[in-house]
Amino acid sequence: MLRTLGAPERRLLKARRKVRDIAPGLPPEPVETSRATLVDTAALDGSDEAARWLAAADHEQVAHDAIVRLNRVLHAHRAATADPFAHEVSREQAIALRIGYGEGEQVAEGRWEHARELARDQDRPRLRPGRSALRPQERLAAVLGGRDAVLACEELTLRARADVDAERYREAALQLRIALEAALAELEPWRERPQLPERLDELASRREEVGAVADAALQGGLDPSQVESVRSVLGRVESALRARTAGGLQ
Repeated sequence: MLRTLGAPERRLLKARRKVRDIAPGLPPEPVETSRATLVDTAALDGSDEAARWLAAADHEQVAHDAIVRLNRVLHAHRAATADPFAHEVSREQAIALRIGYGEGEQVAEGRWEHARELARDQDRPRLRPGRSALRPQERLAAVLGGRDAVLACEELTLRARADVDAERYREAALQLRIALEAALAELEPWRERPQLPERLDELASRREEVGAVADAALQGGLDPSQVESVRSVLGRVESALRARTAGGLQ
C-alpha cells in the first residue's frame, strides 16, 4: 500500500495562478513524503506467533527483501506510465524503516500492533562495488571545475548496477554490453594509469562472453552461470573506472 503524506489540498492547488508574486523570506513549501507498506500475504496465527516471528526475524534481510519488492512496483510504474524520471529507492533514502505486525486494517493504513524501527545508518558511507576511488566531493569538484568529465560508460555502468541490484538480470546483461564497449573506448586515453592496462585487456578478452550473455537475454531469462558472468564483468568494469581516478585528477 502506498500513501502520500503532507500533500497540499487539490482545491488549493487549483486556485493558484500559474505565476504569482511571493513575499521576501517566505518559508519553503512543506515537503510531501510517501509511505510504503508491504504486507506479507501469509497470515500469522495470532499475536503470540507474530511476536515470536518479530523477535526471531532477520530484520536486515526482511528490510532488504521489502525494498527489492517495493522497487519492483516502482519499476513497473515507471514502465506503465512511460515516465523516465520515475525512480527506485534505497534504504538510505528512508526517513523511517519499521518492521512489525498488526491486524489487517491496521497494516493497510501503515499502522501496527507492535513494530521495531531499524537504524537509518545515514552517517555511514555507502560502500558500493563501483564507488569512485576519489571521495565524491573531490570528484564532483573536478567535474564542475573542468578538470574531469563524466564518461558515458560511467552512467551506463550505474544503470547496469541498478539492474543487478534489483535482480533484473536480462536488462543488466543488455546494459552491460554497451557499458563494456563504451568503457573500452573511453578509458583508452588513460591506459597508462597504474593497473588500468591489465584491466582494459581483461575486459577486452571478455567481450565475446558478454555478447553471448546479452544475446541469451534477448531470448529469455539467464541461467545462474550467465548471471554470475554479468556480476563478474560488471565488477571488472567498475574496477577499471576506479583505476582511472585512483591517482587523483590533474
